[in-house]
Amino acid sequence: MRMENQIAPEQLVRRRREKSEDVRGPFYRDTTAIIHSSAFRRLKHKTQVFFAPSNDHICTRIEHSLHVASIASTICRGLGLDSELAWAIGMGHDLGHTPFGHTGEKILSAMMVDSGLHPFEHEVHSLRVVDFLANGGKGLNLTYAVRDGIVSHNGEQLTQRIKPTFTIKELESITCRAEVMPSTWEAAVVRLSDTIAYIGRDFEDAARLGLIEWSDLDAGVRSRLGSSNAQVIDTLVMDVIKASTVEEGIAFSDECFPAVSAMVRFNYQRIYKSRLLEGYERYFSRLLHLIVDYLRYLVDECGDSEERYRDERNMLAAGFYRHYSEMRDAYYAHDGSLDRLIYDYVGGMSDTFCLDCANEILKPEHLNDEIASAMTGKWFDAPR
Repeated sequence: MRMENQIAPEQLVRRRREKSEDVRGPFYRDTTAIIHSSAFRRLKHKTQVFFAPSNDHICTRIEHSLHVASIASTICRGLGLDSELAWAIGMGHDLGHTPFGHTGEKILSAMMVDSGLHPFEHEVHSLRVVDFLANGGKGLNLTYAVRDGIVSHNGEQLTQRIKPTFTIKELESITCRAEVMPSTWEAAVVRLSDTIAYIGRDFEDAARLGLIEWSDLDAGVRSRLGSSNAQVIDTLVMDVIKASTVEEGIAFSDECFPAVSAMVRFNYQRIYKSRLLEGYERYFSRLLHLIVDYLRYLVDECGDSEERYRDERNMLAAGFYRHYSEMRDAYYAHDGSLDRLIYDYVGGMSDTFCLDCANEILKPEHLNDEIASAMTGKWFDAPR
């Protein structure tokens, strides 16, 4: 029996605002909107697992998104599903990720809870990006099917099989990823593809950095899945294509799933809980608290005065004022307050921009310029 979404096609392509379609078709058009968004561009400097955005060979969030999109598209081709829908979901699924990967997400989430807000969850925030934050508060106006796939992609919650709900959800009301299930076959494929994309790639990065070796992984797991990221992806893509049925849903086979579970457990203990990664948490916590506290100070002390922001004489204050002034009315219209503006701004930063912001706060270049301009001959005079 062929897999078909039990939702009317016109509902899957429905947008929040009417839009005449063109030769690209609705889902490929969504992909182009995602690619051209500022949020997508910033993914190239956002951590996937290891904080090494300047190392060309360590996976960044943009590379991970490309992996998920290509894996999901391949599986959909094998199952006779819509590969363009899967590609669009995969490209957009992590647009809401914080700087510094899941460590940054954990830190920012705790700060938001302390402020009386909902916890930060990147799946939900990715939907907020495409629905609201992108394009100056207008969002990207994506189709329902792509938006649903983005908010329900939770690949970190390992599962053997997923069946779509075939329901039209009120996506705008979702505040927590728990129990949010995909509405379509393609979104279910992306959810498993997220797992496929990261387990081998994270292992490969850890091996490149000398934390582990492929020989450390259980021989039975390697025998089943492979001894390289390419082999793991190839094995699991073909496994999902063969094991998925209308009755069982999108699934890993009974033969492969225990090995997948074992590899996820290995990665968790040896990579994600490693001293290298846990050692960064305190540093990133101080960094993000510094930036959030400074931006709060700016809003409290400077209000709506552009001149007072400029008096700070650093690029962070000037750039934040521009964002604040452009988005202020949109926040009041959408949220009714500015409570989330600073957290959204920091959550959208790249790793490298966060580091630059810290330098702007702690070592403003204008002070160095003033010192340099004050240097005269007497600067070096001996004491009298």
